[in-house]
Amino acid sequence: MNPADFDAQRPRLAAIASRILGSSTDAEDVVQEAWLRLSVTDGVEDLPAWLTTVTTRLCLDHLRKRHTRTSVEEQVSAEVATADRASDPEGDAVIAERVSDAMQVVLDTLAPAERAAFVLHDVFGYPFEEISIVLGRSGAAVRQIASRARRKVQGMPESATEHVARAESSQVVEAFLDAAHGGDLPTLLSLLAPEAIMHTDLAGQDLGANPVYEGAAAVAARFDGAQGASAVTIDGERAGAWIVRGAVKVAFLFQVEAGLVREIELIADPEVLATLEMASVAGQG
Repeated sequence: MNPADFDAQRPRLAAIASRILGSSTDAEDVVQEAWLRLSVTDGVEDLPAWLTTVTTRLCLDHLRKRHTRTSVEEQVSAEVATADRASDPEGDAVIAERVSDAMQVVLDTLAPAERAAFVLHDVFGYPFEEISIVLGRSGAAVRQIASRARRKVQGMPESATEHVARAESSQVVEAFLDAAHGGDLPTLLSLLAPEAIMHTDLAGQDLGANPVYEGAAAVAARFDGAQGASAVTIDGERAGAWIVRGAVKVAFLFQVEAGLVREIELIADPEVLATLEMASVAGQG
């Protein structure tokens, strides 16, 4: 790899990392780590996309390990200009500087995935399809994460309707996992939308799961009698995780609408798992 090719991308990567992490020093460390990974990697076809993915995931892992959140004394409303994807790396760096220090205070309160989705989409103008690849999440999930982050950044409190929907979603996921543990197939089917679907990443497929499970019957059969998934929260949302000796092997992320599970993501890629902010649910260990 020609170092000049990486140097051409460095300002853009540093700008992204600086805004996600809120620290130029940490950002430089992340960019340097990205360079080290690139130096031992062969066959990178799309260098900008590869570096964006690696840099963002390194940032998320850094945030997960940091385990700190800056408290905000007052809500800060701000509008962020969307950058043209055709801009050069130097231009991206300038755009990042337009985001005020007050905005960074708010970003520090967001979950890691929220920060990444907001910075990449609202600040740098990356389309959701590309962010989906970076975060290892479905397009629907990324849009939801970005929307939640944007609402927080703009100082918009969660509405009563949204609060109720979030609580109901948590209850549905818990009931689904309980039914899976108990081998209660009728309950599983009752909690799934008829067109429910589960997508499995490549790492999960290597563990023996099918790439896609289509329809309520197929998804329910996959979970019927499953004992491995414990209830957790991932980026603040109720989810499931297969945990072995304290290490997360698989995460199950749910999309719930109108009281029914419509989509499940099975994530087993260690790099993606490392970016998820996960916490156990009381009574689940």
